Amino acid sequence: MGLFKNLSIGILGTGFMVLATAAQAKAVTLTYDRSIGEPGFGPGQLFVPQGIAVDSQGNTLIANGRGINPADGTPNYNLGNKIEIFNPSGQYIGAIGSGGTGPGQFDEPTTVDFNPVTGDLYSGDVYNNRINQFDPQGNFIRSFANGDFTPRVNDRIFFGPSGLTFDKTGNVYVGDFNGERILKFTPDGQPIGVIGGTIGTAPGEFQGVAGVRISPVSGNIFVADQYNNRVQVLDPNGNPLLAFGSAGSEPGQFLQPIGIEVDEEENIYVADSINSRVQVFDKNGNFLTSFGQPALDASGNPVPPPALTGPPFGNPLDLTPGRFNWTGGTTLKDGKLYVGDFFQGRVQVLNVEGRKQVPEPSSALGLALLGFGAATFTLRKRGQQKPVFSLEKTL
Repeated sequence: MGLFKNLSIGILGTGFMVLATAAQAKAVTLTYDRSIGEPGFGPGQLFVPQGIAVDSQGNTLIANGRGINPADGTPNYNLGNKIEIFNPSGQYIGAIGSGGTGPGQFDEPTTVDFNPVTGDLYSGDVYNNRINQFDPQGNFIRSFANGDFTPRVNDRIFFGPSGLTFDKTGNVYVGDFNGERILKFTPDGQPIGVIGGTIGTAPGEFQGVAGVRISPVSGNIFVADQYNNRVQVLDPNGNPLLAFGSAGSEPGQFLQPIGIEVDEEENIYVADSINSRVQVFDKNGNFLTSFGQPALDASGNPVPPPALTGPPFGNPLDLTPGRFNWTGGTTLKDGKLYVGDFFQGRVQVLNVEGRKQVPEPSSALGLALLGFGAATFTLRKRGQQKPVFSLEKTL
């Protein structure tokens, strides 16, 4: 009898312990690891890093900004306009592409990522209005979606291809920033569908499709809806499921979110650009944590972004770890979150810790009730016919 009593108490305790563990499992922590690149215009230097990818060897690929002539704003193809490559130690080792309008060239590279099925590299090419595709070694294969992206509208600064992601069969999904839509292509660039296309604030409508990511778990599509200051979640067919966020600087609010990532537990990482931080949410849009602060000047005031006609850096620079002058492009790889420091010419790498699958409330409750059931069973063995806990009254 004593054995049954102790066993029931132990299992009952386990039920409550599972509930406590589930609550703690929601904690995701971001900490600074290192930075890649430095501000400037020479080899291994960056300005306005927009897209980030990490290859199978651990090399980091960063889409470097568009060079222009200061006098008249015309393209200067000798500055930026490449995908810069850094080895796992952060040393600069080369580049893919060059500035220009020809095959494999760029006039402002943006989003960049590897197709998990084919291994090919895809990158947005804004002013050439296309996607450039390279093999895993960086050899040019083709351009596609030529002219498919909506030009500049509504006095918005950015236009063209924005976020880029892949489904489990290797199909390519690319945000058309000003088209309020996501274009879908086969791996070899053949158009096969469109999601969205309507400007507005209702579910499934957009105002600036920025970052786009497909969940490796559910296949749902996660979109940084930039000027609506929210994240939208769509099912694999593009039907709206969830939206969260509003304009502001409090936890769970955004000022023009850009980059977005989703991990294997469907935690959501959002580059909250003007707030100069990254925020993390669970799959239901509940706020978990944030990391990052605005760059500061000597008086402790936030450094404003640069003027459109000036150099693409904040003045002064504040390269303190964890300080950003706008957060931008992102990627998530092997427990590291890579975040573009837009106007400080670098990528900051963050450690992602504490990720665990959080049981649904019903599952956690069920595990707790396992303990209740064990206690009831023991008391019945003692001859007591009425259970201690009545689920009809308790639930």
